[in-house]
Amino acid sequence: MLKTWSLVVFAGLAALLPAPAWEGSVMKPELKPRTLAAFDAYMRTAETRLRYDGRGDFLWVDGSPERRRQTLEGKALAEPWTAKGEIAVPDGLIHDWVGAVFIPGATLEKTLLLAENYDNNKNVYKPEVVDSKLLSRDGDEFKVFLRLLKKKVLTVTINTTYDVRYTQVAPNRWRADAYSTRIAEVENAGQSDEREMPPGQDHGFMWRLNSFWRYEERDGGVFVECEAISLTRDVPTGLGWLIDPIIRSVPKESLVNLLNNTRQALLGHPSR
Repeated sequence: MLKTWSLVVFAGLAALLPAPAWEGSVMKPELKPRTLAAFDAYMRTAETRLRYDGRGDFLWVDGSPERRRQTLEGKALAEPWTAKGEIAVPDGLIHDWVGAVFIPGATLEKTLLLAENYDNNKNVYKPEVVDSKLLSRDGDEFKVFLRLLKKKVLTVTINTTYDVRYTQVAPNRWRADAYSTRIAEVENAGQSDEREMPPGQDHGFMWRLNSFWRYEERDGGVFVECEAISLTRDVPTGLGWLIDPIIRSVPKESLVNLLNNTRQALLGHPSR
């Protein structure tokens, strides 16, 4: 069981369900091949859509005058790419959110330096990024480690690694594609008995996380956009009150926090 569950939450769950339910497959689903196959199929479609060929809008905000206005006024936007922000697949949910922020006075050079300073992510993006490390770099290709903290009714710590590739699209435009290569939930995080659960054999709060960034310098600053596509478990009947908050609300909140912290760092303000 997660060490960080409060006694009240655990006692309530144990009272509602027989021991085999909360100790067994209901609370620890396994990532099934058909679930992963559905996610991979969704990703292929998304990658085709995200492949910029020089035609149409480079930025998501340019598809709506209202979105562009709000970002120029300093708001970090986040909306579901699909109607609800999630897509049901066999034994899982795909979450697809896109967001944007504008940083006045910023330059593309400084924005990319911030983005590529992965050793400092733990300071810029706290408290959600607990630890960060650049594992290796080869030109514009990076291998990165991030320890993430997701906190709602439950508190969940997850070790993640990514392959990230930066690509210049135009003199004032860059993109970065980040694909998760390993995601492992951590039990008893920070304690002497801390251990990773086997990837895909955990509580299912995050099985995959891919993010697609776009950067454009114009209008006296830099637009920063991110589309984050993740895969989680589905929500078992009777456990929505416990699992829904971290599965359904965290993707949007994490994206907004990520964009706001990027803006604050480039404006010279400490992240909250």
